[in-house]
Amino acid sequence: MKIKYCCRNFKHGSKSVYKTMKKQFPEMKQKKRDCLGACKLCSRQCIAKVGKADVICAPSAEKLYEVLLDLIG
Repeated sequence: MKIKYCCRNFKHGSKSVYKTMKKQFPEMKQKKRDCLGACKLCSRQCIAKVGKADVICAPSAEKLYEVLLDLIG
C-alpha cells in the first residue's frame, strides 16, 4: 500500500499524520507531493491519497489517522 500526502495540506494537520505513520510503519511507502490534484477537498480538510485513486478525507488530523489505521488493518 502506498500513501501520498499533499504538502499544501500540511497546514490542516496532515503533516503530523505523515510523521506518525512514517514512524509506526517504516516499511510502508509514503510520499509527500506538492499537490495531489484534489484542491477542493484539500482546502477544507485533511486528505491523503491511498493507492492510485482513493482520496481519504477527514475533518481533523486525528480522524485521518484513525481512517488510515482502519485501512491498514
